[in-house]
Amino acid sequence: MFDLTKWFEREFPYEPPQELFPTLVERLRGAPVRVEEHCATTPPAILTIRDGEDWSFQEHIGHLWDLESLWLGRIEDFLAGEAVLRAADLTNAKTYEAEHNSRKLVELTDGFRQSRSELVDRLEKMSPEEAASTSLHPRLQQPMRVIDLCFFVAEHDDHHLAIMTRLRSKLG
Repeated sequence: MFDLTKWFEREFPYEPPQELFPTLVERLRGAPVRVEEHCATTPPAILTIRDGEDWSFQEHIGHLWDLESLWLGRIEDFLAGEAVLRAADLTNAKTYEAEHNSRKLVELTDGFRQSRSELVDRLEKMSPEEAASTSLHPRLQQPMRVIDLCFFVAEHDDHHLAIMTRLRSKLG
């Protein structure tokens, strides 16, 4: 079995061509559907079980939802011409404090779907010039275009979906 690279160890050398912007927006649009598909094929009894100290299935979904405000804020940073994008909370305090395991699954999936829809709508309204904006990513310390952020977010989604798949296999 392949080991998943920890998120904060990932590097992002790939720079998608600007013409792929609509394709990456579609990838972002599809994440809530993919999360819901995972939920439909996972026994409800294991949704809130943690794997040691690692997050449960529901906590991963909640984490994806928690970060939507960061992604939308970074889009606003691009549009405002900020030199550096707002920083993420690298401790993930919001997710740890949210008690996602005590929530109903539908609240998490609907919240993620609604927040992601807001992000996708904002991206779709961008002009090509706005979408070509560049700012510095604070952790990676590299310039990032809007399309690079879209790729980053899509990769982050996939990272957590892959962990959820492994968790389902291990616990289910």
